[in-house]
Amino acid sequence: MITKLYNDNPNPRDVRRVADIILDGGIAVLPTDTLYAFACSMEHKRAVETIAQLKGFSLKKAKYSMLCSSLSMVSEFVRPMDKDTFALLKASLPGPYTFVMDANSNVPRNYLNPNKTIGVRVPGNEILRAIVEAVGCPLIGTSVRRIGEETESEYLTDPELIHEAYGSRVDVVVDGGIGEDEPSTVVDCAGGSLEVIRYGKGAIDL
Repeated sequence: MITKLYNDNPNPRDVRRVADIILDGGIAVLPTDTLYAFACSMEHKRAVETIAQLKGFSLKKAKYSMLCSSLSMVSEFVRPMDKDTFALLKASLPGPYTFVMDANSNVPRNYLNPNKTIGVRVPGNEILRAIVEAVGCPLIGTSVRRIGEETESEYLTDPELIHEAYGSRVDVVVDGGIGEDEPSTVVDCAGGSLEVIRYGKGAIDL
């Protein structure tokens, strides 16, 4: 199934429909402010396992991001931040950034990196944030780019082509328009450090 939503005014009824699919354990392809992403509820491990298969990696080696609707939601799932880290996130979010944070006990162990961290995102995309808000908890997400394969950018950015490639293996593709083909900027904030580990779409100066 593919459904159209508009970033400047996502239809609440369609948002609710997508959220209900996710709450029922479904897998969605959602627009972000960078690449389109596979996403599911963090409460449905089987859906996360299916996303790992779609990406082409084992569950133990998977690296997911926690997609949140706000900085307030982020704070419910990470350890208390120091002043500099909080200021950085507040100035940057919503935006095309992934912040690697020390997770707290609210994050299931399955989604943690070996050092008990997790990447968190609050994308600058109204559609995604509205869906997360309707679900009521963060989503577990990862880009539609398959590991180890060269993929033409159109199949990462055009929702119609994404639906052509994955429509039979996911429950809904949300068409939010042509996406970006540049990933997010990744900043490691774990342990109080602030270090850019990947430069992407988001400009940053630490």
